[in-house]
Amino acid sequence: MSVISGLWNDCYSAVNGIEVNTVSSIYRLLLSMLLGSVVGYERKRKGQSAGVRTFSLIAMGATLAMLLSIYVPQEYLGLKNGDPGRIAAQVITGIGFLGAGAIIQMKGSVRGLTTAAGIWMVATIGMAVGVGMYWVSVAATGLILFILVQLERIEHRISLGSESRIIRIKLGCILTDISKYREVMHRRHIDLNNFFVEYDYTLGETRLNLVVIVKETTDYIELFSEFEKLYPTQAITLTNQLNI
Repeated sequence: MSVISGLWNDCYSAVNGIEVNTVSSIYRLLLSMLLGSVVGYERKRKGQSAGVRTFSLIAMGATLAMLLSIYVPQEYLGLKNGDPGRIAAQVITGIGFLGAGAIIQMKGSVRGLTTAAGIWMVATIGMAVGVGMYWVSVAATGLILFILVQLERIEHRISLGSESRIIRIKLGCILTDISKYREVMHRRHIDLNNFFVEYDYTLGETRLNLVVIVKETTDYIELFSEFEKLYPTQAITLTNQLNI
């Protein structure tokens, strides 16, 4: 028992010590992989392309960068030129490119903003693990999960049954004024947040994208029927505004 107790004390001291060594490095990499995987699982469950593997790799990479930042001045005390802290500083810049790649904009719909923010947060968690801030990293991961899972439900309750939708209207004419659509939506208590217009002058067509806030009880059949009476309408579709 004394041998086991001694080994345990040695491992505990190595993991919680300031000095970077093999035991503490492996422990920190495993912890960052676990925390990144937890957040990645939540994102994958929401249908995002960045999932468990992506988030765990980002967390581990950030942890390894911090370990290198600590290890270099620790082992090379005579190093005079250069700043070892730059290794960790460049992590944030690199993560910015990854986050930008997770954002998709398509026809007025933006998808991936929350995933991009999650990538940035997981990278900072990995950096925190790398410097030995274990409990802070675990607490930050818990807060991220609370934001991603619970705040969405709270936000939905606060909105009192309202939801964001995109109404796409394809017209057989060139439309330059949407005031008639505004009048219809105003009568039906539908809020217009934004709109995007695409023109095809060759075919004489207009594609109108209306970003609206509607009630869950909105009668879309009657709404679209009114829209069709305004101008020559070829098609009307309704989609969710994807911004997760």
